[in-house]
Amino acid sequence: MITATGKSLMEIYNLLYSALGPQNWWPAETEFEMMVGAILTQNTNWNNVEKAILNLKEKALLSIRELSQIPESILAEYIRPAGYYNLKVKRLKNLIKFIENRYNGDINKLFNLDIEVIRKELLSVKGIGLETADSIVLYGAGRPLFVVDTYTHRILTRHGLIEEEAGYNDLQLFFMDNLPNDVELFKEFHALIVKTGKDFCRRKPLCSQCPLENLATKF
Repeated sequence: MITATGKSLMEIYNLLYSALGPQNWWPAETEFEMMVGAILTQNTNWNNVEKAILNLKEKALLSIRELSQIPESILAEYIRPAGYYNLKVKRLKNLIKFIENRYNGDINKLFNLDIEVIRKELLSVKGIGLETADSIVLYGAGRPLFVVDTYTHRILTRHGLIEEEAGYNDLQLFFMDNLPNDVELFKEFHALIVKTGKDFCRRKPLCSQCPLENLATKF
Protein backbone atom coordinates (compact mmCIF):
# COMPACT_ATOMS: atom_id res chain seq x y z
CA MET A 1 0.00 0.00 0.00
CA ILE A 2 1.19 3.50 -0.84
CA THR A 3 -0.02 6.38 1.31
CA ALA A 4 2.12 9.16 -0.17
CA THR A 5 0.71 11.72 -2.61
CA GLY A 6 2.04 13.61 -5.58
CA LYS A 7 2.36 16.64 -3.34
CA SER A 8 4.52 14.74 -0.88
CA LEU A 9 6.80 13.54 -3.68
CA MET A 10 7.45 17.07 -4.90
CA GLU A 11 8.03 18.16 -1.30
CA ILE A 12 10.66 15.44 -0.96
CA TYR A 13 12.27 16.52 -4.22
CA ASN A 14 12.33 20.20 -3.25
CA LEU A 15 13.78 19.48 0.20
CA LEU A 16 16.52 17.30 -1.24
CA TYR A 17 17.36 19.62 -4.11
CA SER A 18 17.52 22.65 -1.82
CA ALA A 19 19.83 20.85 0.61
CA LEU A 20 22.00 18.83 -1.77
CA GLY A 21 21.89 20.67 -5.09
CA PRO A 22 22.12 19.13 -8.57
CA GLN A 23 23.86 15.76 -8.77
CA ASN A 24 24.80 15.88 -12.48
CA TRP A 25 23.95 12.26 -13.16
CA TRP A 26 24.79 10.05 -15.04
CA PRO A 27 28.57 10.73 -14.92
CA ALA A 28 29.44 9.39 -18.38
CA GLU A 29 30.79 10.92 -21.58
CA THR A 30 28.76 8.73 -23.94
CA GLU A 31 25.56 6.68 -23.89
CA PHE A 32 27.59 3.50 -24.27
CA GLU A 33 29.83 4.40 -21.34
CA MET A 34 26.65 4.92 -19.33
CA MET A 35 25.44 1.41 -20.24
CA VAL A 36 28.75 -0.12 -19.19
CA GLY A 37 28.64 1.81 -15.93
CA ALA A 38 25.10 0.62 -15.23
CA ILE A 39 26.32 -2.97 -15.23
CA LEU A 40 29.53 -2.30 -13.33
CA THR A 41 27.70 -0.44 -10.56
CA GLN A 42 25.61 -3.49 -9.64
CA ASN A 43 26.31 -4.39 -5.98
CA THR A 44 29.10 -1.86 -5.52
CA ASN A 45 29.64 1.88 -5.01
CA TRP A 46 30.35 4.39 -7.74
CA ASN A 47 33.91 5.10 -6.60
CA ASN A 48 34.83 1.54 -7.49
CA VAL A 49 33.08 1.82 -10.84
CA GLU A 50 35.02 4.99 -11.69
CA LYS A 51 38.28 3.10 -11.24
CA ALA A 52 37.13 0.35 -13.58
CA ILE A 53 35.84 2.85 -16.16
CA LEU A 54 39.16 4.70 -16.03
CA ASN A 55 40.99 1.44 -16.73
CA LEU A 56 38.81 0.85 -19.78
CA LYS A 57 39.36 4.39 -21.02
CA GLU A 58 43.13 4.17 -20.61
CA LYS A 59 43.13 1.01 -22.72
CA ALA A 60 40.75 2.55 -25.29
CA LEU A 61 38.24 -0.22 -24.67
CA LEU A 62 35.02 1.75 -24.26
CA SER A 63 33.47 0.72 -27.55
CA ILE A 64 31.31 -2.16 -28.66
CA ARG A 65 33.96 -3.37 -31.08
CA GLU A 66 36.80 -3.41 -28.54
CA LEU A 67 34.78 -4.98 -25.73
CA SER A 68 33.53 -7.59 -28.15
CA GLN A 69 37.03 -8.66 -29.13
CA ILE A 70 38.86 -8.57 -25.80
CA PRO A 71 39.12 -11.94 -24.00
CA GLU A 72 37.07 -12.24 -20.84
CA SER A 73 40.10 -13.01 -18.69
CA ILE A 74 41.83 -9.76 -19.67
CA LEU A 75 38.68 -7.67 -19.37
CA ALA A 76 38.10 -9.09 -15.91
CA GLU A 77 41.40 -7.64 -14.72
CA TYR A 78 40.54 -4.17 -16.02
CA ILE A 79 37.15 -4.10 -14.25
CA ARG A 80 38.38 -5.81 -11.08
CA PRO A 81 37.92 -2.62 -8.97
CA ALA A 82 34.15 -2.84 -9.53
CA GLY A 83 33.95 -6.19 -7.72
CA TYR A 84 32.25 -9.40 -8.87
CA TYR A 85 34.40 -8.92 -11.96
CA ASN A 86 34.06 -12.44 -13.39
CA LEU A 87 30.27 -12.15 -13.23
CA LYS A 88 30.23 -8.61 -14.61
CA VAL A 89 32.47 -9.58 -17.50
CA LYS A 90 29.86 -12.12 -18.59
CA ARG A 91 27.10 -9.55 -18.22
CA LEU A 92 29.02 -7.00 -20.27
CA LYS A 93 29.68 -9.60 -22.95
CA ASN A 94 25.97 -10.54 -22.95
CA LEU A 95 25.07 -6.89 -23.51
CA ILE A 96 27.62 -6.49 -26.29
CA LYS A 97 26.43 -9.62 -28.11
CA PHE A 98 22.84 -8.43 -27.79
CA ILE A 99 23.62 -5.03 -29.34
CA GLU A 100 25.69 -6.63 -32.11
CA ASN A 101 23.21 -9.37 -32.96
CA ARG A 102 19.98 -7.40 -32.64
CA TYR A 103 21.04 -3.90 -33.67
CA ASN A 104 24.18 -4.38 -35.75
CA GLY A 105 26.24 -2.75 -33.02
CA ASP A 106 24.25 0.51 -33.12
CA ILE A 107 22.71 1.46 -29.75
CA ASN A 108 20.80 4.32 -31.39
CA LYS A 109 18.67 1.76 -33.20
CA LEU A 110 17.69 0.40 -29.79
CA PHE A 111 17.21 3.80 -28.18
CA ASN A 112 14.94 5.01 -30.98
CA LEU A 113 12.32 2.38 -30.14
CA ASP A 114 9.35 2.92 -27.84
CA ILE A 115 10.15 3.00 -24.13
CA GLU A 116 8.33 -0.26 -23.43
CA VAL A 117 10.21 -2.02 -26.23
CA ILE A 118 13.61 -0.73 -25.11
CA ARG A 119 12.92 -1.91 -21.58
CA LYS A 120 11.69 -5.32 -22.73
CA GLU A 121 14.70 -5.78 -24.97
CA LEU A 122 17.16 -4.90 -22.21
CA LEU A 123 15.43 -7.20 -19.74
CA SER A 124 15.92 -10.05 -22.19
CA VAL A 125 19.69 -9.77 -21.67
CA LYS A 126 20.95 -12.15 -19.00
CA GLY A 127 22.27 -10.17 -16.06
CA ILE A 128 20.18 -7.05 -16.64
CA GLY A 129 17.39 -6.56 -14.12
CA LEU A 130 14.76 -3.89 -13.63
CA GLU A 131 16.95 -1.22 -12.04
CA THR A 132 19.76 -1.62 -14.58
CA ALA A 133 17.38 -1.66 -17.54
CA ASP A 134 15.46 1.37 -16.34
CA SER A 135 18.68 3.26 -15.62
CA ILE A 136 19.74 2.68 -19.22
CA VAL A 137 16.35 3.81 -20.52
CA LEU A 138 16.43 7.02 -18.44
CA TYR A 139 20.08 8.02 -18.50
CA GLY A 140 21.22 6.34 -21.71
CA ALA A 141 18.23 6.66 -24.01
CA GLY A 142 17.02 9.84 -22.31
CA ARG A 143 13.46 8.57 -22.02
CA PRO A 144 11.08 9.30 -19.10
CA LEU A 145 11.08 6.16 -16.96
CA PHE A 146 11.60 6.54 -13.22
CA VAL A 147 14.31 4.36 -11.69
CA VAL A 148 13.57 2.70 -8.36
CA ASP A 149 16.20 1.26 -6.06
CA THR A 150 16.68 0.05 -2.50
CA TYR A 151 17.13 3.61 -1.26
CA THR A 152 13.77 4.65 -2.75
CA HIS A 153 11.98 1.90 -0.85
CA ARG A 154 13.92 2.53 2.37
CA ILE A 155 13.35 6.28 2.46
CA LEU A 156 9.63 6.13 1.72
CA THR A 157 9.12 3.23 4.14
CA ARG A 158 10.88 4.97 7.01
CA HIS A 159 8.75 8.05 6.53
CA GLY A 160 5.55 6.01 6.51
CA LEU A 161 4.72 6.87 2.92
CA ILE A 162 4.61 3.27 1.66
CA GLU A 163 4.09 -0.15 3.16
CA GLU A 164 7.02 -2.54 3.47
CA GLU A 165 5.57 -4.91 0.88
CA ALA A 166 5.36 -2.31 -1.90
CA GLY A 167 7.26 -3.68 -4.88
CA TYR A 168 9.39 -2.19 -7.65
CA ASN A 169 6.56 -1.77 -10.12
CA ASP A 170 4.26 -0.30 -7.46
CA LEU A 171 6.80 2.36 -6.57
CA GLN A 172 7.67 3.13 -10.18
CA LEU A 173 4.04 3.60 -11.17
CA PHE A 174 3.48 5.83 -8.16
CA PHE A 175 6.30 8.17 -9.15
CA MET A 176 5.30 8.10 -12.82
CA ASP A 177 1.64 8.81 -12.06
CA ASN A 178 2.30 11.66 -9.64
CA LEU A 179 5.18 13.56 -11.20
CA PRO A 180 5.42 15.57 -14.43
CA ASN A 181 6.59 13.36 -17.29
CA ASP A 182 9.99 15.05 -17.34
CA VAL A 183 13.26 13.26 -18.11
CA GLU A 184 15.43 15.77 -16.27
CA LEU A 185 13.21 15.69 -13.19
CA PHE A 186 13.33 11.89 -13.13
CA LYS A 187 17.12 11.92 -13.48
CA GLU A 188 17.65 14.46 -10.74
CA PHE A 189 15.11 12.96 -8.35
CA HIS A 190 16.60 9.48 -8.59
CA ALA A 191 20.12 10.85 -8.14
CA LEU A 192 19.05 12.83 -5.07
CA ILE A 193 17.42 9.73 -3.57
CA VAL A 194 20.64 7.76 -4.06
CA LYS A 195 22.69 10.55 -2.48
CA THR A 196 20.31 10.71 0.50
CA GLY A 197 20.32 6.96 0.94
CA LYS A 198 24.10 6.73 0.88
CA ASP A 199 24.82 9.72 3.10
CA PHE A 200 21.89 9.78 5.54
CA CYS A 201 19.29 7.01 5.20
CA ARG A 202 21.74 4.22 5.85
CA ARG A 203 20.97 0.94 7.57
CA LYS A 204 21.79 2.90 10.73
CA PRO A 205 20.22 6.21 9.70
CA LEU A 206 21.60 9.67 10.44
CA CYS A 207 18.16 11.22 10.80
CA SER A 208 19.22 14.38 12.62
CA GLN A 209 21.43 15.35 9.66
CA CYS A 210 19.01 14.36 6.90
CA PRO A 211 17.18 16.98 4.79
CA LEU A 212 14.04 14.89 5.25
CA GLU A 213 14.22 14.81 9.06
CA ASN A 214 10.81 16.41 9.61
CA LEU A 215 9.09 14.93 6.57
CA ALA A 216 7.10 12.33 8.49
CA THR A 217 5.29 15.04 10.48
CA LYS A 218 4.13 16.84 7.35
CA PHE A 219 2.00 14.20 5.63
